[in-house]
Amino acid sequence: MQRDLSRFAWLSIGAALVTIFLKASAFVMTGSVGLLSDAAESSVNLVAAVLALFVLKIIARPADRDHEFGHSKAEYFSSGVEGAMILVAAVFIIVTATERLINPAEVSDLGIGLILMFIAAVINGVVGLILIRAGKEHRSITLTADGKHLLTDVWTSVGVIIGIGLVWITGWQILDPIVALLVALNILVTGWNLMRESVGGLMDKAMDGDDRGDVDAILDAYRSEDDDIDVHEIRTRVSGRQEFIEFHLLVPGEWTVDQGHDLVESMEEDLRERFPGVHIASHLEPVEDERAYDDVDL
Repeated sequence: MQRDLSRFAWLSIGAALVTIFLKASAFVMTGSVGLLSDAAESSVNLVAAVLALFVLKIIARPADRDHEFGHSKAEYFSSGVEGAMILVAAVFIIVTATERLINPAEVSDLGIGLILMFIAAVINGVVGLILIRAGKEHRSITLTADGKHLLTDVWTSVGVIIGIGLVWITGWQILDPIVALLVALNILVTGWNLMRESVGGLMDKAMDGDDRGDVDAILDAYRSEDDDIDVHEIRTRVSGRQEFIEFHLLVPGEWTVDQGHDLVESMEEDLRERFPGVHIASHLEPVEDERAYDDVDL
């Protein structure tokens, strides 16, 4: 059974509610479209956090008759929807900022607004780091995506604070909508990356980087030309927190079932030591049988 990580989603929801209040208050006080753009992104954070709570509850369910490999792929729907919502927020910001460029309006009380924005950025930064750390520890793409989104919000807030600060110092009101447009471009990139990662997971993306390298290294250690032992058809995939490894082990046909089974068990034990909770499917074949090589190129 997957561990219930919903407490982190509740933390994200709490942070989103507080920062929405702070940023909305800053916008009302100042009338700055730059601050409005940042508040809009925090509204997306709230919706994303609620969705994350729902998804984390689903993936914590044990495998059942209709989902024999569990519910881990639900995480990709969460990150995909979150990416889509970020794109929608970006479009809203672009439209609002463009309208302000066409019809300039003066902003006021920027000092108080900047203080509220700074407090909101600190809250998002702390919570974002907590979520990313939890996401790495529990291999949760949902928590990682939510944490990255919050950190993106932090950098967005920093940019807005700098931009609005320049408006306050220089009196150049046009900087306000320009800052908002830059914010929109920044979160467009974030939304696109989240959606791309989600699609990769739904398409059964293979393990990569050091993880895939370690799989190959562990299995390579069991190859032996002298003993006619080989491994082929190694396949991997990642589904949310769940990892899958498949391989075929070729041994001399004269071996007993016990010999082959003992070797497979040793290989799987090494893989599970490196990848706790991994799902392994192995197949034992006689190295002399030509049928063992029919789909070796897959």
